[in-house]
Amino acid sequence: MTSFDRFADELLPLGSRIALAFEYQGSAYRGWQSQLKPQVATIQERLEKAISAIAAAPVTVMCAGRTDAGVHATHQIVHFDAPVSRSLRSWVAGVNAKLPKDIAVLWAQQVPDDFHARFSATARRYRYVILNQPRRSAHLVHGVTLVDAELDEKLMHEEAQVLLGEQDFSGFRAASCQSNTAMRNIHFANVSRRGRYVVIDIAGNAFLHHMVRNIAGVLIAVGSGEMPVGWTRQVLEGRDRSKGGVTAKPDGLYLVDVIYPEYFNLPKTHLGPDFLVS
Repeated sequence: MTSFDRFADELLPLGSRIALAFEYQGSAYRGWQSQLKPQVATIQERLEKAISAIAAAPVTVMCAGRTDAGVHATHQIVHFDAPVSRSLRSWVAGVNAKLPKDIAVLWAQQVPDDFHARFSATARRYRYVILNQPRRSAHLVHGVTLVDAELDEKLMHEEAQVLLGEQDFSGFRAASCQSNTAMRNIHFANVSRRGRYVVIDIAGNAFLHHMVRNIAGVLIAVGSGEMPVGWTRQVLEGRDRSKGGVTAKPDGLYLVDVIYPEYFNLPKTHLGPDFLVS
C-alpha cells in the first residue's frame, strides 16, 4: 500500500502496472535471479510464486537491480502488470501471507505504464555494514561483516572520495561481470562509525558485478593499515581487478534505496538496515 490508505481496498483495473517495494534477508538465497535448477532458492522465485498465488495466474516481475547470493535489501523495487483486478491491500497483505519470513513487502502502488523498475531508476544506494570488534555477534550472524582489526573510518572516508564522478571502474568489477562498459557515476561515498559499526554508504547511477563489495574490500584494507594510504586511487587508476585485493563478504551488503524521478510519486521508506536506525 501507499501512504494513501483510503484507496487501499479499491479494486484496480485489470492490467494495472503495480510497483512493489520489499525487503529481504539474503543469506538463504542464491541471489535475486531465478535459476534453471528448481531446487535453487532465489528471491525472484519466492516473490513470483507468492504474487502468482494472489493473482491466481503466473506473474513475472522486473526488478530494479539484481543482488548476489547472500546480499540483503531493505528497499528493493519490482514491477509487474496485474493479470487480475486486485486491491493494493491484496498486493501487500496477501503477498506477505504467501512469502517466507525473510522476505516482506513494504508497499504497493499503481504506476503509469511507462514505469520500469530497472530502466526508470536514476540511482541505487547501498550500505555495507562492518561489525568492527574482536568477536562475532550471535545475533547478526549473516547481517554484518566482522572485521576484528581496528578500522580508521575517517581515513576510509577520505580514500573513498577518489571514487566520485563518472569513471572507469574496471579495477572494481568482477571477472564474471557482463556489462558492456565499466563506466559508472558515483554520486557519493561516505564512511562513518556508528558505535561498533563502520558503515560504507554509497550511491551511483548503477553498479558493476561485485563493485560495492570490491570497494569495501579495498577500503577495509586501507582502514586497517594492511594497505597504504592512496591504494584506492591506485586500484581505480590501474583498472586491473587482479590487483584490487579481496572481495568483501556479501553478509554486510544491503541495497537500501532505489531513486526514481519525482513524478512517479513513490512512497518513501527508511533506509535501514533496521539495527542501524535509532
